Amino acid sequence: MTRVLFVCTGNICRSPTAEAVARTMAAGRGGTANLEFDSAGIEGYHVGEPPDRRAITQGRMRGYDLSGLRARRVTPQDFEAFDLILAMDGGHFEALQHLCPPQHQHKVQMFDHDDVPDPYSGDERDFAVVLDICETVVARWLAEIGATSADDPA
Repeated sequence: MTRVLFVCTGNICRSPTAEAVARTMAAGRGGTANLEFDSAGIEGYHVGEPPDRRAITQGRMRGYDLSGLRARRVTPQDFEAFDLILAMDGGHFEALQHLCPPQHQHKVQMFDHDDVPDPYSGDERDFAVVLDICETVVARWLAEIGATSADDPA
């Protein structure tokens, strides 16, 4: 089982979008048996709240369900529990490295080569751009790890 955590600022825009995209794409490839996804925020601004309505709307338009997700903050236990912790931008990456115990530093990586732009102060188009990026990066990542885990004998 590979456990992946997506991390952004408040866990209501970018990271829940990436989580929903990853869950849906992995399920479509038959890879959910060996993959588990979650998301969290560096800050606790929105703990317990659903994703931003614009993220939910854009996701729904493309077949992703974000409505059941709830914001949470990164915890010290996450560094032990997850195999891969993906920061949505450089600021999140630095914050995660600061919070992460030395023995788990290798788990903290960037979601993409470039920062995923924060759509929070933008409009629907900005949320669509984030969704575009998440679809591209998650598809590439799943292909790289061979996320057709249904054929794996384990």
